[in-house]
Amino acid sequence: MDALRTAATGMAAQQTRVDVIANNIANMSTTAYAPRQAVFADLLYRQDVNPGAISSTTGTIVPTGVQLGLGVKTSAITMQFGQGTIIPTGNDLDVAIEGNGFFEVTLPNGEPAFTRDGKFEVDPNGQMVTPLGFPLADGITVPADARSVSISADGEVFAYFDDVVGGQSIGNLTLTSFVNPKGLEALGDNLFRETTASGNPQQGQPGQDGLGLLNQGYLEDSGVDVVAEIADLIEAQRGYELNSKVLSAADEMYSAATRIR
Repeated sequence: MDALRTAATGMAAQQTRVDVIANNIANMSTTAYAPRQAVFADLLYRQDVNPGAISSTTGTIVPTGVQLGLGVKTSAITMQFGQGTIIPTGNDLDVAIEGNGFFEVTLPNGEPAFTRDGKFEVDPNGQMVTPLGFPLADGITVPADARSVSISADGEVFAYFDDVVGGQSIGNLTLTSFVNPKGLEALGDNLFRETTASGNPQQGQPGQDGLGLLNQGYLEDSGVDVVAEIADLIEAQRGYELNSKVLSAADEMYSAATRIR
């Protein structure tokens, strides 16, 4: 009887699903968070009789065979990069991406990383950086005497000064896309790193080559749908309970078998 081990794999799978849901709900307020989804696949099958085998008794072809499944496994935890709600903040350096694309920042070791979190600040040198101090790879530096900053939908950044008519261009924000963004490696801090699965980064101007447009004074809200997550949580809990009942039933059957004299 394989039911004990099979039910155990089902309980482990539902536990993983609950872990993923818990992480999604924990990030329901994280800027531009892409919710995750657990994906499952069935395990190998015990092939007692293969489909298409020749019956030894009648010589006919077995139409379906006898294949006994041995449970389930987690095959992937995918990221859902749908567009989150754009919410106003009124901050000059808050920039939401409406559409595809990522901002590129530079990590302390010089490696590039990518994020859709457009909440930027200015460091002591005037560079536009993330809240954790990672500078934009575009190298935008806001002059200390700038009164305000304007960022256009296509990424051009202007600084405005007192007693000066018009704005002065101080650079351009670019966006980066990937053929398979779900293949990015999550680093935490709203950052991702390219991998072989994601493909090479393709940099371009916002609004071109399928890249999204920029919205100054806005941030992209988390993509978590709390109602859907709660529904999934209830379903996972019921799935866990059902697998535990199978485990109990199999245990009782084992117990009955050992009592037979």
